[in-house]
Amino acid sequence: MTDVAKKADTVTLTIDGIEVTAEKGELVIRVAERMGIAIPRFCDHPLLAPAGACRQCLVEIEGQRKPVASCTQAVAEGMVVKTQLTSEVADKAQHGIMEMLLINHPLDCPTCDKGGECPLQNQAMSNGRADSRFHEHKREYEKPIHISTQVLLDRERCILCQRCTRFSEEIAGDKFIDLMDRSSAEQINVYRDDFFGGRGTGDGQAGEDEGDVPFNSYFSGNTIQICPVGALTGEQYRFRARPFDLVSTPTACEHCAAGCSMRADHRRGKVLRRLAGDDPAVNEEWNCDKGRWGFRYATANDRIMNPLVRDARTGELREASWSEALFTAAEGLKAAKAAGGVGVLTGGRLTVEDAYAYAKFARLALGTNDIDFRARPIATSDNPGEEAAFLAAAVAGGVSDVTYEDVENAPAAVIVGLEPEEECPILFLRLRKAANKRKLQVTAVAPYLSRGFTKVGAALVAATPGEEARILADDPAVAAALATPGALLIVGERLATVPGGLSAAAAAAERTGARLAWVPRRAGDRGAVDAGCLPNLLPGGRPVADPAARAELSLAWDVESGRLPSAPGRDTDAIIAAAAKGELGGLLVAGVDPADLSDPRLAEQALDKAGFVVSLEIRGSAVTRRADVVLPVAPAQEKSGTFMDWEGRLRSFPTVLPTTAMSDGRVLEAIAAQLDPSNHPATAQKTTKGFSLGTGDVMAIRRELGAMPPTRAGRPALPAVAAAAVVRPGANEAVLATWHQLIDMGSLLDGDDVLKGTARPPVARIGKDLAESLGVAEGDIVTVSTDRGGISLPAAITDLPPQVVWLPTNSPGSTLRRGLGVNSGAVVRLTAGVPGPILAGDPDGGSAALPGETRMKGANA
Repeated sequence: MTDVAKKADTVTLTIDGIEVTAEKGELVIRVAERMGIAIPRFCDHPLLAPAGACRQCLVEIEGQRKPVASCTQAVAEGMVVKTQLTSEVADKAQHGIMEMLLINHPLDCPTCDKGGECPLQNQAMSNGRADSRFHEHKREYEKPIHISTQVLLDRERCILCQRCTRFSEEIAGDKFIDLMDRSSAEQINVYRDDFFGGRGTGDGQAGEDEGDVPFNSYFSGNTIQICPVGALTGEQYRFRARPFDLVSTPTACEHCAAGCSMRADHRRGKVLRRLAGDDPAVNEEWNCDKGRWGFRYATANDRIMNPLVRDARTGELREASWSEALFTAAEGLKAAKAAGGVGVLTGGRLTVEDAYAYAKFARLALGTNDIDFRARPIATSDNPGEEAAFLAAAVAGGVSDVTYEDVENAPAAVIVGLEPEEECPILFLRLRKAANKRKLQVTAVAPYLSRGFTKVGAALVAATPGEEARILADDPAVAAALATPGALLIVGERLATVPGGLSAAAAAAERTGARLAWVPRRAGDRGAVDAGCLPNLLPGGRPVADPAARAELSLAWDVESGRLPSAPGRDTDAIIAAAAKGELGGLLVAGVDPADLSDPRLAEQALDKAGFVVSLEIRGSAVTRRADVVLPVAPAQEKSGTFMDWEGRLRSFPTVLPTTAMSDGRVLEAIAAQLDPSNHPATAQKTTKGFSLGTGDVMAIRRELGAMPPTRAGRPALPAVAAAAVVRPGANEAVLATWHQLIDMGSLLDGDDVLKGTARPPVARIGKDLAESLGVAEGDIVTVSTDRGGISLPAAITDLPPQVVWLPTNSPGSTLRRGLGVNSGAVVRLTAGVPGPILAGDPDGGSAALPGETRMKGANA
């Protein structure tokens, strides 16, 4: 930009006698901030549109008859501004506003959750009167109002700044709370209008007869954090502690691949709350409710605190010492290695460091490439290995070509196999921000316009599950969107189950020049790719079958050249199938819930048939019930580590609560130390008893990873996989579509009934024609069934392609992989009502591994 152009886009003004240059349209309060002048405010927030609601930021502007709100006033050439620091008029106005705000505000600071970190307290001292002229009775309301199971409202504390309502409408798109009534009755309350059938009496009493709508938003916790007073509080934290009692530690969210920066506050050895961190490059100042409140699994009653070993005589799990458990695990894995090998299933909860430890342990200690982090459906018979090849060719070994900033600035985005609000909430917020402020055109290739897609203004390209590959190849609307300069193609992990889907995505990106991003669902998934938790990839994106790549890793690990296994290993499904047939000698499982896999019942049979099972887990599960050795490991808050978000950005975090719990890497190193070094290829790392894996310390792993040079091996070419023909259902049949809802029955949320209160209710979505053929109206029960069993849910009439039904994957009453034994794209039967006994649910998935439980090898679950 030329100097003339720059000058045309700026103005010069004076604030408190200091001349300053600012951009046209910039707000006075922002310019003052950059100068280091703190103007008091309540309603102003840099990520929300100006409101001028509280009037606390009044300043004197030369030429104006009365003080002006600096949070809504744009700068102008020659403007002269005086803040409370240099103007008696502004100072008196701010004192008056503060006095008015305190007229009805209760004096309950000692019992208020905001006490000690309250902007109202701080500014009452700095910009308020020393005494009050108001001596009448303060306004009172019934308190608190549960506007959701998590969010409570104390209306008498509210100063009507409207931060909460503006966030809900502008950022989240969930207008469930609003400013209501007028004059002295004006208040924040549960949103009501004629659209929901409400009469809006204004009495503040919630009731179904008035059509009150619960604050059912995935982002409701942000309203608590940005509330400048104690009007909004959280159920889990309310009255638990004062802010000055807490110790704060920066951390990162362990749930999804968004990579949110967070802050954990703990007291007396227990995390009491988590807040969104300030990270403009990733989550700005927001997070979802799952990340904010989903941390109670670490203190659940079924937390495993001591090692468990299965007694050979009784078949029961019993507590054991660490030395006994580690020796038993090492001896069992050694025998299993000789009896057919050991499969390693790592799951998506691992940090980069722990995933690297599993990858190293599998190759050096177990001598196998049978390792996979993908605890989910990954393929069909038509596309075995397609996703692994895609990850090797388009994802591993580097950062993504797409960042959050790119999403915000892109002109167009095509989204396939991903529902952003449910599967990556912060990506959803960026998409919505870009759509609202920069007119991003979102094209959704999906069965229907979900609530999240609707809120980003997406255009729908209706896709019956299985058609995505064809649509990416030849749909004109998708082709036009991708041909837009700067367009993005964002694909989710669910596209892996569509034959040819990922191949078509890569081909479409290459053909149109659109940048391609792969967005997994779990926090540890992206890091596991680069850490080597795949059957075809070594750490650093090195192909298993490439001799040069293996030589690079042999040098880095100081092992004898050529001793690393060279044949690509089995993926998750193949490991499960081999174990179920008795072809594997054992399994090493880390944080994998069988309910997440393609066939939970087959997975449980595999655990039963495997000769020896070692589980590294936090809580009791279907795996720990069947394990021969259970080794407790630390949750994210009790260890340091790194997650890698979908961009490929590293999100390192320190230990929040120092405890005796050990990381997965440290436990694996302890097992390795028990192994016979004569069977191990290491030369320099041998000890008198075993060998050192070098993964017991997080910093040591980081140094090892940092010292490992980038691979010289080229990225493998992605083989083309043909799109499969879409199955055609018959009468009273439909093609199944599904995905996880954000708050579901995942193991990290199990038992948290307060958080689950804001989960979206499970429904069976069917189209109008299908509903008419079944004789079903909105809300009637529909049963979706296969030969294995059925699931009965209320019907939700939705604009879907013909003969398509959508169910949530793992919600209460809809654990469809166990209940139906099928995944997205399968043909299912539909009937009205509940025709008979329904074999839904997950009777085995949530049981704890406790001493005294018995498992007999070979017995099916």
